Amino acid sequence: MFKPTRSFLFLAVAFCFLFTAQVLVPAGASGAPSFPDLQQHASQTQRQYNTEVALIKEVRHVLTLQPFYTVFDNLAFKVNGEEVTLMGQVVNPALKPDAASAVKKIEGVTSVKNEIKVLPPSSSDSRLRLALYRAIYSTPGFEKYSIQAVPPIHIIVDFGHVTLTGVVANQMDKTLAITRANQVPGTIGQTTDELRIENQGK
Repeated sequence: MFKPTRSFLFLAVAFCFLFTAQVLVPAGASGAPSFPDLQQHASQTQRQYNTEVALIKEVRHVLTLQPFYTVFDNLAFKVNGEEVTLMGQVVNPALKPDAASAVKKIEGVTSVKNEIKVLPPSSSDSRLRLALYRAIYSTPGFEKYSIQAVPPIHIIVDFGHVTLTGVVANQMDKTLAITRANQVPGTIGQTTDELRIENQGK
């Protein structure tokens, strides 16, 4: 009497599995993308990603070149495909339309949503901005920031409420900037910290 060995049983099970798979999912069946289709989709996704990364760099570059852009403004944005949304706060009303106009001229941008907030004029806020600037940029070691054309620590004041945004080199500088801002008389509440550390997220 024939007694199947373990190897024979394994081969038989494997054969049945392969036969069943061919019956249930024949080559070219609907809903089963082929390898070339997957390759094409991956390639298209990579191209879209590269295009968006290049667009982000160009938008950032264009915004930093705006003539009315100062340390007391915050120009932020997000990119969704070929659409750019502008955000942030500015002191000079002219900066809002100027920024949108400049971004619209970038190749690859099809539409721009301008959600930039123009800060209301306030003499007390203006005085507070100057006091905050002196307090922060006079910090020992912050000369590397103050000598730049547009210092990277941006000071946003809205009816006494202070937000620091922009980029610093390290965690110590981030802590020092926030501490110095909180020590300035006339601020309302604690300073909102939106500073990023260079080459890091937050």
